[in-house]
Amino acid sequence: MLQRLFTYDPKYIEYVFNTGKVYKLGLTFEMGYDGLGIVMLALSNLVIFLVALANYNNDEANSPRFAGLMFLMQFGLNGLFAAQDGVMFYIFWEFTLIPVFLMLYWFGAPNNQRTLLKFFLYTLFGSLFMLLSILAIGVYSTSYSYEAIQYTAIPAKYACWIFSGFLIAFAVKIPIFPFHTWQPNTYASAPIAGTMLLSAIMLKMALFGMIKWMIGLNFVALSAWQWPVLILGVIGILYGAFIAMREQHLRKVFAFASISHLGLIVAGIMVFTVDSLQGSILQMVNHSLVAIGLFLAAGIIEQRLGTAKLSEMGGIAKLAPKFGFWFGVMMFVSLSVPMTAGFIGEFLLIKSIFEFNLWMGILAALTLVIGAVYMIRAYQMSSMGAPKITAFKDLMWNEMSVFAIITVLALTLGLYPDFIFSIVKPSINHLLEAASDTQLIIK
Repeated sequence: MLQRLFTYDPKYIEYVFNTGKVYKLGLTFEMGYDGLGIVMLALSNLVIFLVALANYNNDEANSPRFAGLMFLMQFGLNGLFAAQDGVMFYIFWEFTLIPVFLMLYWFGAPNNQRTLLKFFLYTLFGSLFMLLSILAIGVYSTSYSYEAIQYTAIPAKYACWIFSGFLIAFAVKIPIFPFHTWQPNTYASAPIAGTMLLSAIMLKMALFGMIKWMIGLNFVALSAWQWPVLILGVIGILYGAFIAMREQHLRKVFAFASISHLGLIVAGIMVFTVDSLQGSILQMVNHSLVAIGLFLAAGIIEQRLGTAKLSEMGGIAKLAPKFGFWFGVMMFVSLSVPMTAGFIGEFLLIKSIFEFNLWMGILAALTLVIGAVYMIRAYQMSSMGAPKITAFKDLMWNEMSVFAIITVLALTLGLYPDFIFSIVKPSINHLLEAASDTQLIIK
């Protein structure tokens, strides 16, 4: 019988369940969570609930197949955020691709095979590099257990190659410019629930992986990759924002806006300080909430108008005042106005980037100005002005409930961000301490 151990380390709030054995090839079975992990586990399960509630009145809600795929994805996400073994992390990483692929294939727009194939090949191809990096770690470590790897001294030259394998996989999934080309069309052709899941939680797998697995296990390689990835993140901020200002497809406006916001989070992660990591994690939570709200609004407009083109919209707020109000609230939340979680998250990120480099900080701060332009434009063209239609069904109870929950959470975390910070700070400090110890071992 396998010996089961349940351990707790008060130093940084970690709970680990393992078999107490190391199998052949250094494989272990370890599941656990620290402060960062518990935040991501809570976020993933909240996202699944909100997506299910938002789509309660849609055709997908009556499909056992769709519900089964959502629960499979929830299983995979929970496994990934709790995995304490490199091979298990990779298995759950790939597992989550299966339900979302089938969701897009069975319930997405007709004739979307080319878009779907591009999404599948991009993510699968990128993941293979991560697998090679995990296998390379096994050359130096006694097992694939996270704790064993974390304190393994990998020479800097090889750590850079291992770092790059993780980076390619995560850059595709986030996506970081220029690995983003699969994203806008996939968001536009997926069922609205699939778009919500992709933007709200699937991308956070990669951001979580950057913090815990890419940098946390290869800190010695950070100096070699810090500037290139930071520059790509800032380019993504500006590129996504400028494209969103000209885009006519509503879901694609929010898709390019997502690229811009995620570029800021990536830049903050690469600075890798306590403030930048706290800001990144809070902004990850905020982005998930905002993504659900914005894509829910886009889905409501598409379903009831039969179009996603901004040029064919207008005056919706006059015909459906409840929708106009809550859509406007989502716009303000996405703009990170004071008293919202996004305000605190973006402040810490921009502050950290400024402290790292003045010019990078100035460029990153442009997201505050340009973001207001494309968001207000999208709201004005879709909801203001003279109505181009005669009727628009107002919000149903479940849709209003989702908007209300998102707003309350965004305000709560904006007023009390320490609720998140107090949970994740011990884990962040442990990551930085372990990285420092590993560097001393290598020296």
